[in-house]
Amino acid sequence: MSKIKCERIASDMIRIISNILANGSRDELLKTVTITGCTVSNDLSYAKVYFTSTSNLTPKEMEKEMKEASGFIRHELAEKIDIRHTPELNFVYDESIEYGNRIESIIKEINNK
Repeated sequence: MSKIKCERIASDMIRIISNILANGSRDELLKTVTITGCTVSNDLSYAKVYFTSTSNLTPKEMEKEMKEASGFIRHELAEKIDIRHTPELNFVYDESIEYGNRIESIIKEINNK
């Protein structure tokens, strides 16, 4: 499958999964999740979904919660996306935002000295 089509599907998945978490979920923990990115395999069998959360849980605990909710999210996604087979969802905590904030604070600290 072409790279452009995979990127388009990944973009659609980000939008739809974000909508499912914000509006279709009754679990308050899922409503704290923000989808930051998605990559889809060439055969559309797997999707790696990157997320962050404003909850107080550790990243490992959040990954566990998202793994438990992946069946519900995949079912809702299958109803809303127009592809033959819905990919298996693998949720990965995105630490790039925290990493960027840490680098920014170090740079500010260096500039203040």
